[in-house]
Amino acid sequence: MLTLASLIAILPLIIVATTAVVVMLGIAWQRHHAGTAVVSAGGLVLALLSIPLAAGALTSPPLMIVDGLAIMGSVLVLLCALVTIAMSHHYLTGYIGPREEFYLLLLCAVTGALGLVASDHLATLFISLELLSMPLYGMLAYSFRAERSLEAGIKYLVLSAAATAFLLFGMALIYARTGRMDLAGLAAGLAATPDPWTLAGAVLMVVGLGFKLSIVPFHLWTPDVYQGGPAPATIFLATVSKLAVFLVLLRLVMVAPIFDSEWLRTLFTLLALITMLGGNLLALFQPNLKRLLGYSSIAHFGYLMVAIVVGGQLAVEATGVYLITYLVTTLAAFGVVTQVSSPFGGEDAAGLHHYRGLFWRRPWLAAVMTVAFLSLAGIPLTAGFIGKFYVLALGVADARWWLVGGIIAGSAIGLFYYLRVMVTLYMPEPGMRRRDATEDWGSRVGGLTLMVVAGLILVIGVYPAPVIDWVVGLSGVL
Repeated sequence: MLTLASLIAILPLIIVATTAVVVMLGIAWQRHHAGTAVVSAGGLVLALLSIPLAAGALTSPPLMIVDGLAIMGSVLVLLCALVTIAMSHHYLTGYIGPREEFYLLLLCAVTGALGLVASDHLATLFISLELLSMPLYGMLAYSFRAERSLEAGIKYLVLSAAATAFLLFGMALIYARTGRMDLAGLAAGLAATPDPWTLAGAVLMVVGLGFKLSIVPFHLWTPDVYQGGPAPATIFLATVSKLAVFLVLLRLVMVAPIFDSEWLRTLFTLLALITMLGGNLLALFQPNLKRLLGYSSIAHFGYLMVAIVVGGQLAVEATGVYLITYLVTTLAAFGVVTQVSSPFGGEDAAGLHHYRGLFWRRPWLAAVMTVAFLSLAGIPLTAGFIGKFYVLALGVADARWWLVGGIIAGSAIGLFYYLRVMVTLYMPEPGMRRRDATEDWGSRVGGLTLMVVAGLILVIGVYPAPVIDWVVGLSGVL
């Protein structure tokens, strides 16, 4: 039964959903690009401010749970969405066609992500996942006049539908075995030794969620979609979408015993190894920066799979720290791509040649990109080093030596192509085709936000204690 306390527990979700309705009505009344962006950002800020109220609620609504993991996920989802809106405004300035609907799609996807991180029932998990995914089809194909953007949207639509079929079939098999759909009921209804049907159901659910996370071998859509989608849509896909889905997978592993079986742990170990190595190897000689970042994200979620394999309270802490470091780094890297591609001019500045000699034209953007790639490589004094350290410590603590070796090997391979991009930024060559950010990029909201995100990479790398303390505090409330 819904009570006032349970409604307060999901207040951020209610505020974002209400903002989406307000934006939709505003578009119907009068189009105003800047006004729509401000209202959208304002709704997200209000949702952020309401999180302490939600955290203090005594009860959770039906089918959902508001615990430390949900609170952490909600904060990160809202912050990433705010950064995406800040980056989107200048990018869409030159877009020929309706621009306001992009923010409406984004708010609908954020609503789905907030529901997903708090899901405690297979029904809310599925509905929230689809509410997150469906607006992404439109966001990725938003610049439909560009051939690659339309291709990205259609590819994500078709393959996402296939992944949803696997997920639903897996849920059906588990429901047929237990007769329950709530996660607590699954934990109570499953025997200590799972039968083949429940194992098959769990594997099918892993396939469905693995597609959303670009886990090898379900990763083939990733480089094409990253390359073709508009830069702001790609930022959202690489951060909010993957963050929400990974937290759901972590919750399933922690709560439902079927996902904690040794057989599935072996499967997760194999998937983690081939993902972290495959993503890095595929990125080695990639000439397209957006595709390279796509392969890099595959590798990083391979590293994060170590937390799924190990499980337990320490895994939640390691996941929180690694996700924060991954998110700020990815926002910075894609933020530079967005600035160089702004305002919209058809195709994004995706080729590596567009960034050749960027330091001599836009030194601050080159500096941000350098910091982001140093962090992706896990170099000390950057946020990425803290995340890699946590994941390595997790593998060592559980004596998962194959995974530890995979992280080290993957990081060594990744260092090559990360350095390759950084060197390109400082090597001008006459006659090369170039794309440049506008002269006033640093004085715009998106540019200022990008500088703050780059600063966070360094601050977290030098002084990670506040972030770690926050994650530890939330991971204890499960």
